[in-house]
Amino acid sequence: MGSLDATSTSLAEDLQDLQLDRPAKGLKSVEELEKLTVDEHLSDIERSVYLLSSGQEVQRISVIHNLPDLLRDTESHDECMRRVVPKVREVLHLAQTEMQVAASSAFLQILQKNLVPVQNYSQTFLQTILNSVDSKDPDVASAWLDTLLDVIDLLPKEVIKKEILGSAIAKGQLAQSVQSRLACCRILGKISTKFEPFVIKKEILPVVQSLCQDVDYEVRGCMCRQLDCVARGMGLEATKSAILPELVELTNDEECHVRIAGLETVVNILSLLDAETCGTTIIPLVCKICQQAVQAEDATLPVVATQLGKLCHGISDNLTDEQRQWFIDFYKKLCHVGLEKNKASSRVTTPLIDKDRGSKESDLTDIFELEDKLVECRKNSAYNFPAMVLFCGAKQFKPELHLTFTHLCKDPHFLVRKTISSGFHEVCKLLGNNANLIQSDLVALLKDESIEVLRGVISTIPAILDCYMSSGSNHTVSESKSGPLSDIIPAFLASENAIFTSHNWRLQEELMRNLSCLSRCYSSESLYNKVIPILRQKLVKARALPVKVAAAHSLLKLTRKVKKREQREEIYHGLIHDFCHARKCYLRNVFIDICRIVIELYSKKFFKETFYEYLLELHTDSVPNIRLSLCSILPDLKRLLILPTDRGLLQQLDACVRKLLVSEKDRDVSDGIQSAVEELDKIHIPMQSMTRRNFFEQDLDDQKKEEEEKLLLDNEEKELKKEEEAAEKKKGDKRNLVSAKKGSENGSSSRIPGPRKGSRAGLSGSNSTTKNSKEVSKTKIVPPGKAPASTTSTTNKPSKTTRGSGIPAPGSAGTRRASVPTISTSRRGSLGGQLGTGSYYSLLLLLAWLARQLTFSALFPSFAVVFSFCISAGTHTAKFIKNLVFSDFSYEKLSIYQIMQ
Repeated sequence: MGSLDATSTSLAEDLQDLQLDRPAKGLKSVEELEKLTVDEHLSDIERSVYLLSSGQEVQRISVIHNLPDLLRDTESHDECMRRVVPKVREVLHLAQTEMQVAASSAFLQILQKNLVPVQNYSQTFLQTILNSVDSKDPDVASAWLDTLLDVIDLLPKEVIKKEILGSAIAKGQLAQSVQSRLACCRILGKISTKFEPFVIKKEILPVVQSLCQDVDYEVRGCMCRQLDCVARGMGLEATKSAILPELVELTNDEECHVRIAGLETVVNILSLLDAETCGTTIIPLVCKICQQAVQAEDATLPVVATQLGKLCHGISDNLTDEQRQWFIDFYKKLCHVGLEKNKASSRVTTPLIDKDRGSKESDLTDIFELEDKLVECRKNSAYNFPAMVLFCGAKQFKPELHLTFTHLCKDPHFLVRKTISSGFHEVCKLLGNNANLIQSDLVALLKDESIEVLRGVISTIPAILDCYMSSGSNHTVSESKSGPLSDIIPAFLASENAIFTSHNWRLQEELMRNLSCLSRCYSSESLYNKVIPILRQKLVKARALPVKVAAAHSLLKLTRKVKKREQREEIYHGLIHDFCHARKCYLRNVFIDICRIVIELYSKKFFKETFYEYLLELHTDSVPNIRLSLCSILPDLKRLLILPTDRGLLQQLDACVRKLLVSEKDRDVSDGIQSAVEELDKIHIPMQSMTRRNFFEQDLDDQKKEEEEKLLLDNEEKELKKEEEAAEKKKGDKRNLVSAKKGSENGSSSRIPGPRKGSRAGLSGSNSTTKNSKEVSKTKIVPPGKAPASTTSTTNKPSKTTRGSGIPAPGSAGTRRASVPTISTSRRGSLGGQLGTGSYYSLLLLLAWLARQLTFSALFPSFAVVFSFCISAGTHTAKFIKNLVFSDFSYEKLSIYQIMQ
């Protein structure tokens, strides 16, 4: 027990010791408060002078930061220049680094904002800048030198020549310190573009040549990097005579740092030189630098690999075919450098380490450093691969660079594969129609195990797929299984497994967002069966909220491309069921984000019909965070409404807001609904009838979305009609085939019975009489149950009792009586046996009126019975019914009448 108490005591003491470095939590003393207290009645100028004189470091820095604001005020400008600025310059002599950096930034802002005339600025602030550049503190000197270089761009040429040129030349003398000579190099490079060529030759060139021959390699390297600016100020001829000899000598310097600077300057100066100079001086010089870098394998090798793309592009017009092939071969060598040595070293160095471990430690360090340089060389070569494709040409890619590209994609170091994957889309664009040559390489990168490699290719996969779609035929994967995308898309979808096993949620978000680019590559069925299930799964199971939002965005974007309405509705209902009605609150919160995306991608009409009411249901959610998120989207809902069409939806929104205002108990939700109400009051709901023109002008995007949705529905209906017509045609072909077979077997040509021998068709006779008004044949239709009587033909005599239309002429009673059908008494169960003549015609009139009011198909059973009696009644009754009933009927009714005929 005692040991336990001792252990606890020692632990408490240790914890107490850990708090010794922490500042004591106490109030400021009276003296400290007095030091920080300033009279409130002092003006800004007086307060600034007081704080610069007797204030603390923090207060002085605050005054210096506020100096541009003091000078901006016109009332205090002159007094500030007279009292505050001299005090600031006085304080800076002994100021610490933080105050010096603050002053350098403030002085630059004063000139950038033109708060002080240039003449006054050069007499006050510029002198302080020039004096502070020579500070012994390297951080302070670097800050003031950067300020001076920025100030040179804003000052006129006269001020630079009078105030800065002399000081810069003085700093470049050999007696000055290395820091001063380095500052001179940068200043001379900056002001060389400000003066005429003769001034540069007279004043600046001697100092430049002296600094190129400086004893310190840092000075030589710094001046070498400024030769580009000096050459542009002097012109071509002076550059060829004075600058190029110095540059050639610097590229052959014994120090690697200077040689690197020389190579970079050669690349930057190429655009200034003519073809003759490039051919005679630059190209041999570059070839020599490249050969020396490969032989030495020093720090210049990665720099050569970095600059080779720009170099080849700059001298491509001046190269012969042999020189062009030399640079291509040299680039291939850079892409393979270090690979063979790694294999050999892995076999040889292992047993040597065990023999003499201590003596080989330094050798191992050198080996690792060299390996890092070689890896960096291959990485930089992979970075320049698009430039080399442009240099070589797409037609020569397969014989020259294809194998090298494959090796880079399969390089043992992930940094090389990452670099080549990041530039894969550029290579595809340059290859154009030949992009299918590197299809297998893209599949290999998509199957890579390194997340960094996948990041490079996933971030650019939309551009890559666009290249493949534009280079080849614009067919989808499902339409051509042998197309270039048949292997790429499955590998792209399979990369999801490797990416989601890592904890890199930003890469997961990028993958989910880029899946939406598959709408151009996949058919509607493939999207629904292969891509959308992945998005729906990640929408539920992904951990990071940005990943869920990206998956929802791609899901809703791809759903617009799904052609079948049933599939789209199944997706929308799944979102409502899985998120709006989910048991877990974070899924219900995701539903609000889904609704925001729907508002962004879909039309207002679609959202109001599909998600509006389900979203408002969340105002009764038991979790306050859900209700709080709902409050933020309520103003967006009101912006969707249009009166008077959406009056009911507006009432639902008002009821939701009213309930939250009245019954909400959570403080954050109450604040949220109050803010939402304030914003809702500012939103004006447009009237559809009065502001239609303004509505269309302000919401053209929504109109476009709605037209796309209508077009999708119309296309679906057209496809359904085509399928139905094809099915009916197929059925008709089968029926014709079956009937043809039966007809050939039975030997009968038709099943429709012909007219009986000895009988005459009344309707056909009436039609014949209408064609010839001079020759009319009278035909009696014998009622059922009676034998046919003999008929008298009157074709040889002109008829006076009938009209051309078949209706009896006035005064021909006999003919009218003959046209009235005789009621049969032998069939008492028939309609003719139960109705008289008046009732019969009344029934016809009633049926005719109903046929005009209703559809013919509804009256067809009753009308068929009456029409059968019409045939027995004679020609005039049939004509009467035709004119009365079928005059305004549709094609369907007219065809039925023809069938009855």
